[in-house]
Amino acid sequence: MGIRYYKPVTAGRRGASVSDFAEITDRKKKPEKTLLVPRQKSGGRNFQGIVCSRFRSGGHKKMYRIIDFKRIKDNVWATVVSIEYDPNRTCRIALLQYEDGVKTYILAPEGLKAGDRVISGSEIEPRMGHCMPLKKIPLGMSIHCVEMQPGRGGQVCRSAGSAATLTAREGDWAQITFPSGEVRRVSAACRATLGVIGNPDHMNIRLGKAGRNRWKGRKPHNRGTSQNPVDHPMGGGEGRSKGGRHPCSPTGVLAKGGKTRKKRKPSNKAIIRRRRPGPHYTE
Repeated sequence: MGIRYYKPVTAGRRGASVSDFAEITDRKKKPEKTLLVPRQKSGGRNFQGIVCSRFRSGGHKKMYRIIDFKRIKDNVWATVVSIEYDPNRTCRIALLQYEDGVKTYILAPEGLKAGDRVISGSEIEPRMGHCMPLKKIPLGMSIHCVEMQPGRGGQVCRSAGSAATLTAREGDWAQITFPSGEVRRVSAACRATLGVIGNPDHMNIRLGKAGRNRWKGRKPHNRGTSQNPVDHPMGGGEGRSKGGRHPCSPTGVLAKGGKTRKKRKPSNKAIIRRRRPGPHYTE
C-alpha cells in the first residue's frame, strides 16, 4: 500500500496523487455480481425535490457492494478470495467464501490478503480479521467495525486506517476508546472485528484538480461572503467583506464553538469522556 505521484505534465496533474492499489488482488476482476445492488443518487434532494444537502450532484455511476457488518455466521471458516476496491468507501473490502459456499464482503483489515482464513464466534482465537464479542476480546487490542447495540452490526470505525481500543471491562459493559478520543461504555455482548482497517494512506492522497471532486458527486462549495444577502446571512456588501458576523450556515446556525449533541440524548450516560474539541473551540 502506497501513493503514486503524477508527473506535472499538466496543471491538473501537478501535485496530484493516487493510491497504487498494491493490495488489490486482481484489478481486472469484476466484483461478485450476487452482492451488487444499484445505488440511486439523490443529488442532495429529498422526496419533494427540495435541496436539503447543498453542493451534491452528478458523480460517476457505481454499484453498491453489500457488506456483512453483522458477521453472525458463527464457527464456520471462511477463505479470503480477493481484496477488492470499493468506490463507496475509503477502505478496501475482502470477498469471503465460507465452507458451505456462501460469499460475503467484509471490510478488509490491514495485513489481510487472499488465501487467509477468518472466522467469527465466541470461542475462537483472537486474531486479525476474526469477529468476536467484546467480552471475549483481550484488553488492549485494536478493533474496528464496532457494534453499538448487540446484533445491530458494526457502526463505528469503518473508514480507512481507523481503529478503536478495548481498554477495560466491568460486568456486562466494556470500555472503548475511539479515534476521536471519546471513551464510551458499550455492552460487552456487542461484536467487533480485530485489527486496524486497511488503506491508511488514503488521508495523504491529493486530488489535484476540481474534476476529481465532481467524479465523487461533490459540486463547488461557495463561501457565504461571496453570495448575495438573499442567499446567505454573510453575503452582500460593497466589495470584498469579512461577513460582518461570526461564521454561520445559510439558516443562521453558528459554525464554530457550538455543541451539536442533544442534551437529553439517552446514550449520553454511556459517554465516560467526551471527544476532543476542534482547534476552533473556545471556552
